[in-house]
Amino acid sequence: MINVFQPSLGEEELAAVSEVFAGNWLGHGPRTRRFEAEFADHLGVPAENVLFINSATAGLFLATELLALGPGDDVVLPSMSFVAAGNAVAATGARPVFCDVDPRTLNPTADDIERALTPQTKAVLVLHYGGYPGDIERIAALCHDRGITLVEDAACAVASDVDGTRAGTFGDLAMWSFDSMKVLVTGDGGMLYVRDPELARTARTLAYHGLEQASGFAAAKVSPRWWDLNVRSFGRRVIGNDITAAIGSVQLRRLPDFVARRRAVAETYDRLLAGTDGITLPPPLPEGHTSSYYFYWIQLDAGIRDQVAADLLERGVYTTLRYPPLHKVPAYRGDADLPGTDRASDTTLLLPLHQGLDDTDVRTVVDELRKAVEHRRAAARRA
Repeated sequence: MINVFQPSLGEEELAAVSEVFAGNWLGHGPRTRRFEAEFADHLGVPAENVLFINSATAGLFLATELLALGPGDDVVLPSMSFVAAGNAVAATGARPVFCDVDPRTLNPTADDIERALTPQTKAVLVLHYGGYPGDIERIAALCHDRGITLVEDAACAVASDVDGTRAGTFGDLAMWSFDSMKVLVTGDGGMLYVRDPELARTARTLAYHGLEQASGFAAAKVSPRWWDLNVRSFGRRVIGNDITAAIGSVQLRRLPDFVARRRAVAETYDRLLAGTDGITLPPPLPEGHTSSYYFYWIQLDAGIRDQVAADLLERGVYTTLRYPPLHKVPAYRGDADLPGTDRASDTTLLLPLHQGLDDTDVRTVVDELRKAVEHRRAAARRA
């Protein structure tokens, strides 16, 4: 089976984990702090503003706590988002307000965001679809002008930027995902960025039960009763650990090679599929934008998209749709009129894209896709 997503792990990652085992400290420790510093350098932000956590989902929930969201607050977000974003907002009692997206880029524009704003809007939460930064500069300017907090779900955008500014650093808070399907993987894990230094310190406290001391050992050096609790706020345990951080450090060093290979795969798809009847390719990136190439999506006639996906699966090529629109999920079902989202969700299909694909794999995907599309289009004409 040629998979949509697949991590690249090897001897370097195993050696890094072995070093952690040899040090006999597996929890949140020196390798976690090192990975935070390395990722902060990758972003171009202070290390104190970055926190390694156990998932991007935890980062979304932590962001809603930091913003003190609750009943009476609205949060605008694209319907084409992962369900964790909607869950994080709704769990606070705040209302998710879904906006439309451009049907080709699957990212919201600033105009889409502006149309969805309400007098109760407290935050905007955007996703960088497939690693495309999207209209993030204009969205950030809009939020700044309106005094609205901007949260970037940069789960797909670990190496994306606009004119050298990393996706995730345009707004006030951001989170990245390092789960087993992402470009940079740690098994499970994520990173949280908080622009405001004081709020970043609060995030670090909330991420570990609300405890203000770093660890029992650290407290023992300065307090005669280091076991006493100094909790002043209700937190939970969502911090990362040295095992996953050690993997992350290696993966971060390898990231440029990963992205280069993914770019090459995407460019090969572009070249081999160009001009194919019935297949619309992804739009080109605007000048100054770079992508992490997390998704490669094509768009087909809605009447054959599902059939083509089934044919490919039968032929050993796994495809999928990310992300099913939230305004149609039972938990959030409403009467939002989002034509761009509806069109995109009915026609879009993600092809395999990861650094483990070789040229033979890519040609196989292209050949099987062409045959499936031709067959289904012919059948539709006969019907």
